[in-house]
Amino acid sequence: MPASPIRKLVPYAEEAKKRGTHVIHLNIGQPDIKTPKIALDAVRNHTIEVLAYSMTEGSEQYREKIADYYSKKNINVSAKDIIVTTGGSEALSFVMGTIMDGDDEIIIPEPFYANYNGFATASGVNVVPIASSIESNFALPPIADFEKLITPKTKAILICNPGNPTGYLYSKEEIKQLANLVKKHNLFLVADEVYREFTYEGREHYSILQESGLEEHAIIVDSVSKRYSMCGARIGCLVSKNKEVIQTAMKFAQARLSPPTFAQIASEAALETPQSYFDEVIKEYVERRNILVSELQKIEGVRIAIPQGAFYCVVELPVSNSDDFAQWLLEKFEADGNTVMVAPAAGFYATEGLGENQIRIAYVLEKEQLIKAVQILGKALKTYNTK
Repeated sequence: MPASPIRKLVPYAEEAKKRGTHVIHLNIGQPDIKTPKIALDAVRNHTIEVLAYSMTEGSEQYREKIADYYSKKNINVSAKDIIVTTGGSEALSFVMGTIMDGDDEIIIPEPFYANYNGFATASGVNVVPIASSIESNFALPPIADFEKLITPKTKAILICNPGNPTGYLYSKEEIKQLANLVKKHNLFLVADEVYREFTYEGREHYSILQESGLEEHAIIVDSVSKRYSMCGARIGCLVSKNKEVIQTAMKFAQARLSPPTFAQIASEAALETPQSYFDEVIKEYVERRNILVSELQKIEGVRIAIPQGAFYCVVELPVSNSDDFAQWLLEKFEADGNTVMVAPAAGFYATEGLGENQIRIAYVLEKEQLIKAVQILGKALKTYNTK
């Protein structure tokens, strides 16, 4: 199993903290936004006397409410098209096992969420990467390049929209290009849409399940983690109108019995969160993004892809090895008792040698902390490049 590029430096961060150094975490997408009170109150006020198993596919009431949520996004699904999972992570692992056998292939634009590698490895599936570039802001690579990679073992294309780690939002036109490709070659199109709510500058998210004719090909992976700042709830879902996909994924779901009961109660209540909550959160993330980009652009030799959604960005640094730099930041560097922890981007690529001078930053901190973190990063780069 591959190590997580997001978490593998944690021991160095813990050692830095033991030395008394304050570590500012830019490495992990744990929002500091408050979880909606309605979700927490639903658990606090519940009168359960026996904490029993739920249904394998998740409570029917919750799945019906999820379907209502999707209908407001112009996604027409019913409760029977949904399996509630233990986080989006479990949904992804169910997808891998459901649509692919050992040694089958899945094409994924890189850089991509590093754990896709882990889920694929656990299922004996081969990831076939297709590189996007910082020069194009990590837009979808040309469809002709996808077509060149398709073999008899290819079963699916997987995208994250908006993207982690890039923050790129695929356009309706790009989704349509992928839709035509998977229909032509009879493949699945899997979309990790957990950041759907977070899009900027008036851009709208276009789901693969809004695209007509994809009913047998489209599979959505979703989660409450980032949408409602409920990472610890571990509730997600797998959504598809393909009945065979749902029936097969149910076998994997049965093997783990059921998703957690209290977390489903909180997640069901979270669906009543008012739009004003998201309006405020998006406003905050836009401000954070703008400050982050502005501060990073002040550092000589730094290049940044401008995020259009989610709350991540990929940053190119004037270093040859960001893994070494990230570890050095935690082991050897501090500025007035502070240092920063970043995620080296090479771990978000499957192609050897790509991303070695890049990092991913999650802008999930208050604006003052972001400014401070980038200033420390700038000082660190000067010191690192003269050592």
